[in-house]
Amino acid sequence: MANVVRTGVVGGGVMGRNHLRVLAALPQADLVGVVETNAEARTAVAAVVQTTHFDNVDDMLRAGVEAAIVAVPTIAHHAIAKRLIEAGVHVLVEKPIAKTIEEADDLIATAKAHRCVLQVGHIERFNPAAIVLKKAIANEPIISISITRVGPFPPRIDDVGIVIDLGVHDIDLVSWLAASPITERQVALAQTRGGHEDTAFLQFRTANGTLAHINANWLTPYKERKIEVATTTRFLVCDLLLRTVTEFSDYRADGSYVSRNHSVPFAEPLRSELEAFLGAVKAGSRPAIPGEDGRQALATALACLDDARRAKIAK
Repeated sequence: MANVVRTGVVGGGVMGRNHLRVLAALPQADLVGVVETNAEARTAVAAVVQTTHFDNVDDMLRAGVEAAIVAVPTIAHHAIAKRLIEAGVHVLVEKPIAKTIEEADDLIATAKAHRCVLQVGHIERFNPAAIVLKKAIANEPIISISITRVGPFPPRIDDVGIVIDLGVHDIDLVSWLAASPITERQVALAQTRGGHEDTAFLQFRTANGTLAHINANWLTPYKERKIEVATTTRFLVCDLLLRTVTEFSDYRADGSYVSRNHSVPFAEPLRSELEAFLGAVKAGSRPAIPGEDGRQALATALACLDDARRAKIAK
């Protein structure tokens, strides 16, 4: 049992239940329970996994947890994650890391002060297709990255718009794939329903010169998650839903080319994410996606929203 981490979950919503399902099956984790006060959510949790329910974080702390997943609305990330870290608990906080840069900085500093692991849930980095794509382009200059993330409006999201809810995934992917931070941006947003933007066209340039484009919306009736990467000699298409990576190369004057499919192993991204987190906890090592990476993605997303507001005011 020395290699088992006593782990809890805060939040019994959709993501919280997914974390509970996976944690219950992980040999590295001893599932302590879930913090959830809503009776309906507790019933939904019980349908997924039988575990102890706590009314608040302090009750879970008294039960003895070493690590915790924070899967609550973004507005509560900072307060809950900080309470856990100050108690010496390692934390995986769902994306975005926090609501503001100040909150993100505080969590990073608190984790360092208490020598706790702070990992951010940018789960797309654990998608096996994304990992294969990253390896395929690792040794070649990248010209451009185009990411499409579209689908129907999610009724469960009401506290943030598409840039914070989904855009941070792809902003993080751009920096990760390009191996370079974003330095320039152009933004176009639209709001057609709800209280926040539901369409976003984001364009970036990274420090190493890679161009990037993100198309995200909640208006498309079907889901699409696709990454297209152009290097100096190849064009690669990665489907994050189908978990495929196709490469096109050897372009010829007659318009022909060679295509091949990369082998993508089967893996559940959430399981891989949790295994990486628990591994970092046990080893006392830097997590796969540290707080600093989450802060960088949040800072770019917030800057995009600020650009859009200023442009609107200028009109």
